[in-house]
Amino acid sequence: MKIKFLFIAAMFICTATISNAQSSPASRKIDALLQMINYAYVDTANESKLAEDAIRAILKDLDPHSVYIAASDLKEANEPLVGKFEGVGIQFNIFEDTIMVTQPIPGGPSERLGIRAGDRIVQIDTANVAGIKITNNDVFKKLRGDKGTKVNVKIFRRGENELLDFEITRDKIPIFSVDASYMADPKTGYIKISRFADSTVEEFKKALEDLKSRGMQALILDLSDNGGGYLNRAIELADEFLTDNKLIVYTEGKANPKQEYFSSPIGGFEKGKLVVLINENSASASEIVSGAIQDWDRGLIIGRRSFAKGLVQKPFPLPDGSAVRLTIARYYTPSGRCIQKSYEKGDEDYELDLSHRFKHGELYSADSIKFNDSLRYETQQSKRTVYGGGGIMPDIFVPLDTTKNSKYHSDLIRKTVMFDFALTYTDNNRKELLKKYPDISKFRSDFKLTDAMFEDLIAFGEKKGVPRDSAGLAVSSELIKVQLTALLARDLWNTDAYWQVINDINPFYIKAMESLKNDTFERMKIAEK
Repeated sequence: MKIKFLFIAAMFICTATISNAQSSPASRKIDALLQMINYAYVDTANESKLAEDAIRAILKDLDPHSVYIAASDLKEANEPLVGKFEGVGIQFNIFEDTIMVTQPIPGGPSERLGIRAGDRIVQIDTANVAGIKITNNDVFKKLRGDKGTKVNVKIFRRGENELLDFEITRDKIPIFSVDASYMADPKTGYIKISRFADSTVEEFKKALEDLKSRGMQALILDLSDNGGGYLNRAIELADEFLTDNKLIVYTEGKANPKQEYFSSPIGGFEKGKLVVLINENSASASEIVSGAIQDWDRGLIIGRRSFAKGLVQKPFPLPDGSAVRLTIARYYTPSGRCIQKSYEKGDEDYELDLSHRFKHGELYSADSIKFNDSLRYETQQSKRTVYGGGGIMPDIFVPLDTTKNSKYHSDLIRKTVMFDFALTYTDNNRKELLKKYPDISKFRSDFKLTDAMFEDLIAFGEKKGVPRDSAGLAVSSELIKVQLTALLARDLWNTDAYWQVINDINPFYIKAMESLKNDTFERMKIAEK
């Protein structure tokens, strides 16, 4: 009853279409208060702010995922899921107080004009932007804009005697959600998805067809650190792996009758060994996909227990352009599991859940995870035991490895030492590097980080306020070298190259490759089709 009252009250405050005759006594009470403040309060009150504060307070009493989004923030909040924005189409970094292009976005207006990685933007329209302590937000404001509008930039490029002038016509810029796609070995493909956005399934299908054309027979689908996104895209992705008429997920809520979603007759990878990687940051849509694959015994889930978000949100627009994302239903895996973790102890306890897992040792040992027997379920084919109420528990647990971590390593990352060093080194040596290593395959097989280059990194760190730490180097040097090599590969090519290098030390990936080559699938009764 409390939830019903709060929802009606919020809608009354925010929506002019609800008349007094339609509203409840509770919502009329709140409206009367606002009118009273407006008429009788001693000072002039900001009625809009009062309404926004009331909405936020009301939603705080619901669940952790029902949220209010102000009109000014709505477009930016939707961009990662809508999958595009309008601008000039570059990835950049503020380096030595200058805007450095790290990569023009493929197909974007900057790439079409010939703007390159390593270019430094020193002037935007008539304003100097070098050496003025410019921020990322400043760059967004100056370079983003409506499709068809123009912006003039001056660029410093190594090897050129004068600044280069470009007039860029802004356009729609895609935000890609498939971060990497490559052949891990002659028969195994790897695809990493960072979010479930509008274009995710289309991107996945394109990557899948490319890998299949190169002989792929098994697939590693990496959903680690994927925080979710659109429900329908998760359903469509799961459909790629399941044969016809398999229940993928169903949703149900007080005002939303049970709705079931089934697989279609056609999927891009219905046969072949499948491994899905998840971790404690894999949430929502990632859990729908991994839950369906696990429940149908279609693939092997490897990693650590997922985030445990089993609630469905729907956006409700408000008259001033703002919106409420309101939880309208819970979702359930094919076996009937709701994987949503409890939020009865309040938002703060809910937000500290991952910290609790760390303290309780869960990230290091599967034995520390305790499930209630009342949440026990069975998979559809092999009748293996799975649990609800707390995320997706992987079939094979991989503990967190912190043995190579040190404060020195953390400081190098926190102060962007490796990131900036890789940018500088690549910018200064791009031609020579690409001549010696024309592709990522040659780079992976032949590139070796020299002792002199490693010493240059340490010296670079000292200039940025990270002094040499012999103890930290003893612990973390090998990790630092691999990470730096991966960053160099990314700056030379793209994120595919980065993941090809970094996955060599990724324990999830290593376990996946082992499981594909031994008898794990047969032993765990995981079907290949």
